[in-house]
Amino acid sequence: MFPFLLILAFASMMAFGQRPTIELTFTAVDNTSYVQLDSIKVMNRTQGGDTVLYYPDTVLTLYYVGIHDNEDIESNFRVMQNFPNPVVDQTIISIYVPEKDNVNIRVTDVLGRQFINQERLLEKGNHSFRFIPGDQEFYFFTATLQGASHSIKILHIGMGSERTCRLEYMGSEGMEVLLKIGTINRYFTFNPGDELLYIGYADTLESGILDELVENHIYTFQFATNIPCPGTPTVIYEGQVYNTIQIFSQCWLKENLNVGTMIPGVQAMEDDGIIEKYCYNDEEDICFIYGGLYQWNEMMQYSIRQSTKGICPPDWHIPTDNEWKILEGTVDSQYPVGDPEWDEEWWRGFDAGANLRETGTTHWFNPNWGATNESGFTALPGGYRNYVYSNFAAMGTYASFWTSSWPEYNPYFKWDRWLNYNSTDIERVTSQDGSGYSVRCVRDD
Repeated sequence: MFPFLLILAFASMMAFGQRPTIELTFTAVDNTSYVQLDSIKVMNRTQGGDTVLYYPDTVLTLYYVGIHDNEDIESNFRVMQNFPNPVVDQTIISIYVPEKDNVNIRVTDVLGRQFINQERLLEKGNHSFRFIPGDQEFYFFTATLQGASHSIKILHIGMGSERTCRLEYMGSEGMEVLLKIGTINRYFTFNPGDELLYIGYADTLESGILDELVENHIYTFQFATNIPCPGTPTVIYEGQVYNTIQIFSQCWLKENLNVGTMIPGVQAMEDDGIIEKYCYNDEEDICFIYGGLYQWNEMMQYSIRQSTKGICPPDWHIPTDNEWKILEGTVDSQYPVGDPEWDEEWWRGFDAGANLRETGTTHWFNPNWGATNESGFTALPGGYRNYVYSNFAAMGTYASFWTSSWPEYNPYFKWDRWLNYNSTDIERVTSQDGSGYSVRCVRDD
């Protein structure tokens, strides 16, 4: 029944000459406290192009080819995303009416149950309403003018209340609404499945989220950093306890992965249903400090899907090349998330490497130059297993980490990252998939 309704809705939409759309809603928290976003930048990593939203506009509607042309947007009927969102006890919703007319307002839940239905005659201008939620987690606020409807999603986190929903009219500001005026890149194009990078800004901070967008979505930027991941401070996997670290909107394991049965460095790993690992110099005790070293295919468990679980714990995955770029941008003091610097190869950035490297131990050789570990990532210099000579090298001087990605020009080489004890930047390079490198896992969205 449900698929039939989707098909019917799509057919009705096309019959009225409307293009199919996807709606993105953005909000932000610091740990669990609401954060007001200053702006959101949306970048299409597949096709190129970007656009920017400015507060209070935190909703973006994407058309399947191109983006809605916002010429004369001041004159368009519009419902702005409520503030604050998520909601604890009450929130403010604004509607812009381009001309005096009757506006129907409805509030429903995810099951379509109706809690509020009222008709109001509104003058031209910006009108504000106070919404007090009841006991539902999600609400949909829909305003309809002359057959045109606009909806927003409201997330309610103050659960447990037995009160009923209320909507209170607060008056009209009688002003034009400024939404993304002059900021839309008219060449921003989009198709379902494109990889989009969202960058949220709040004061001097930025937080990035990467996703392959296929449907309407609510994104919550996380502005907490260098703390255990909220709700998941540790992960127990294959008998070992791993700490976690929240670095803005990414949650990482704080230690290198150490899972599997050790095999000699001179032996290649095989697809035999058993997870295998190398331990530096074939000493298993070293794996409990620096983690195991893995060939790329073994790490991926012989999948070729980027961001696959591979040898990571359930609900975690092997980070992609682009997810590493987000990590680098969030910890670097000079090159932010989305900067073209991170698309370059070889050594790049300013101090991302220093801010990822562990300090205060003897794991790194002196001088461990510039290391701060401001991110809490605590990168360890586990060295690597050489593909050509099947030997081990560089413990104490280099940290090497696989990604789950590879360049289009050579599928036999895979993207990886290198950190050096005497450099503050970080290297993006490709290596033969038979090399043995360290693995860090990142939590699924």
